[in-house]
Amino acid sequence: MHNYNIKKIGSKFIIKQKIVVNLQFKIQKQIIQYGMTDSQIRPDYIFEVSWEVCNLVGGIYTVLSTKAKTLQKCHKDKVVFVGPDVWQEKPSPYFIEDNKVTKGWIEQVELPYGLKVRAGRWDIPGKPIVILVDFTPLYAHKNELYKLMWDLYGVDSMPAYGDYDEASAFAWASALVIENYYLYINGKDKKVIAHFNEWTTGMGLLYLKHFQPAIATLFTTHATSMGRSIAGNNKPLYDYLAGYNGDQMAYELNMVSKHSVEKRAALQADCFTTVSDITARECTQLLERKPDVVTPNGFERNFVPTQKEKPAKRETARRKLLDIVANLMGYQPSEDAFLIATSGRYEYRNKGIDMFVDAVGRMAQRRDLNREIIAFVLTPGWTDAPRPDLLQRIAQGGEYNTPLHDPFITHHLHNYDSDNIVNQIRWLGLNNHPDSRVKIVFIPSYLTGEDGLLNMPYYDVLIGMDATAFPSYYEPWGYTPLESVAFGIPTITTQLSGFGQWVIGHDASTLKATGVEVLRRYDDNFIGVSQQLCDTIVELSKMDIKEKTAIDRAASRIASEAEWKNFIVYYQQAFDIAIRNAQERIQ
Repeated sequence: MHNYNIKKIGSKFIIKQKIVVNLQFKIQKQIIQYGMTDSQIRPDYIFEVSWEVCNLVGGIYTVLSTKAKTLQKCHKDKVVFVGPDVWQEKPSPYFIEDNKVTKGWIEQVELPYGLKVRAGRWDIPGKPIVILVDFTPLYAHKNELYKLMWDLYGVDSMPAYGDYDEASAFAWASALVIENYYLYINGKDKKVIAHFNEWTTGMGLLYLKHFQPAIATLFTTHATSMGRSIAGNNKPLYDYLAGYNGDQMAYELNMVSKHSVEKRAALQADCFTTVSDITARECTQLLERKPDVVTPNGFERNFVPTQKEKPAKRETARRKLLDIVANLMGYQPSEDAFLIATSGRYEYRNKGIDMFVDAVGRMAQRRDLNREIIAFVLTPGWTDAPRPDLLQRIAQGGEYNTPLHDPFITHHLHNYDSDNIVNQIRWLGLNNHPDSRVKIVFIPSYLTGEDGLLNMPYYDVLIGMDATAFPSYYEPWGYTPLESVAFGIPTITTQLSGFGQWVIGHDASTLKATGVEVLRRYDDNFIGVSQQLCDTIVELSKMDIKEKTAIDRAASRIASEAEWKNFIVYYQQAFDIAIRNAQERIQ
């Protein structure tokens, strides 16, 4: 459990965290693995809805696709994921169509508004059942839906813009799919959970709450729309959190509709969860409901290479990365160069990209480096294409002693002159001169294996790194540092991430004990934390093989504690709460 001391200094509320060993977690871990306790109600069916089902967009895809294997072990083929059919006539790399999985439902289903569905399995470990719905026919009826949501719950869709219509149509379509399936299986005699993820699915929860109240609803916010917006607009989120009103900030930041549906879904759900203690405080303040359960994000080891595979994969990645450096900068980098990376969505401040680049600038000023350090920013920008001059050099396979123009970026960008990372690198004077002990490379492309340059998926690139750093300002959980330690690669994060807080909760939370350095970041200590980040990277680069190997092993050990077989208990607790509350509500 985590306790927090809130101290007021002037007009600021400073939140200091006091860590208490989470005995409940340790006890649960010993009593139960995969299943539920005798006292918990077991659901007969679980429907889980997300925009990222069979649709790789961001971190929620990782949450659901890794959790699915463990859910299948607990509730074999009683878990049905519902996602958007963004593929339609195109082949999907994630979906295996198979009508037999629904035991006759797909053959007879008739949905209103001409909605079409496909059934099959998600091509991930566990291969759970999935239903994809083409929600586009609902665009013509959006005003009908928005009026209904206003009349029933006061959801304000009038100021909506951007992806709000798309999300609302999908959420509504998903609810209609669940309702139809529920009636087909005679759900009134069963304990059925409908689990909705993020504001994008909130209207689906509200629809079922009104029209099928016997279905137990569960709502998970992975990051509140207002918290992300406050942080993304360079406002101090943490020192002033206790003074923020979510509704007022929604008007100020033009987030009224998204916040409105998210708040109503949180308030109406039979069970409300979020992914970390830090986001639970945010939910309590901005959504005005304290989460019933904190459900931290786990992972499965299936994506981690075996010890036998690692050396060859690591060598391949390093060779490819160093080859890019050599051709971009016109010199031969050291074979034992220390490679460090940051990655994730292009949220310049929230993800701490600005701090990472700033720390690289600080390292470049040091004179005590005994090893070349090459920092990589693996963050997708508004990419046009790989640089032809770089591709030409790589294809020719020669050695060059002159750098390319702007020898720090591998792709052309549509917004090159206004890109934050490009401009910060220039402003700091990081020109990647061959004599400099510190270099930086910006690879602004999604690493799917088809970027046109590396042509390697992210995990195959990650394994070539000696360390990673994710000095986030806003990070409800933080999969990137967890993925890093899963590969046995030490990482640096902050206590403003859910993962960082989870690490701090251990008896020993030092870099040497866990392979994770957790920096204490607040609203007003950017410079100090950037210097600590710089110092930690330099410290790692100076370690001998024995020290570094010990830290790599510590990283692997801490990762093993975050597997879904240990974290699924929190979802089982959430299912139990949702069912009990639904049963009490409809009596």
